[in-house]
Amino acid sequence: MEEGLMIVEGICVVIGVYCAIRAVFEPKTLKKLPYLNVMNFAVAGSIVLLMPYPITICAAIAYFIGSTLESNAISSTVAQLEEK
Repeated sequence: MEEGLMIVEGICVVIGVYCAIRAVFEPKTLKKLPYLNVMNFAVAGSIVLLMPYPITICAAIAYFIGSTLESNAISSTVAQLEEK
């Protein structure tokens, strides 16, 4: 059971690191946003999987909601700039 959980944690961490690297080296801002969104999923999942306590679930939910709102604000700002 714990080996399976460690594999899932490893997959979440690898996906998060991969998306962070892709977001840093992607030259177009709009193409960075999907990588940032997936990275946020991976970070929230990693928080829950690495620390299985009830308070960490609340922390992961707060992190995910905050990062989603931030991503939406960035994308709407970029879309408004492109319309002008």
